[in-house]
Amino acid sequence: MRAACITLLLALTACAKFSDIDGTISDDLTDTNYPPLVPLDPLLTSAYPAGVDPNRTTQNLEARVSALKARTRDMKKHEPIDTNAQLRLRSGMR
Repeated sequence: MRAACITLLLALTACAKFSDIDGTISDDLTDTNYPPLVPLDPLLTSAYPAGVDPNRTTQNLEARVSALKARTRDMKKHEPIDTNAQLRLRSGMR
């Protein structure tokens, strides 16, 4: 439904005549010396990167993952609640 509405809207605007707009640009604007357009590819290739080093980011993430895995292994080795604490919790729940 949404696509049909958008298509209808675009079709209606494509049929519009813009003759009223054509005469609104003054002569001094049409005779203005605008700067020339340049291609973007040379500008983008000479631009500095955004400051994110993918290699460093990957190394940092891998280090964090290995640290979390080591922490998980340590936590699995130990019982989270000792026997006395389990008994106290069970007695308090009754």
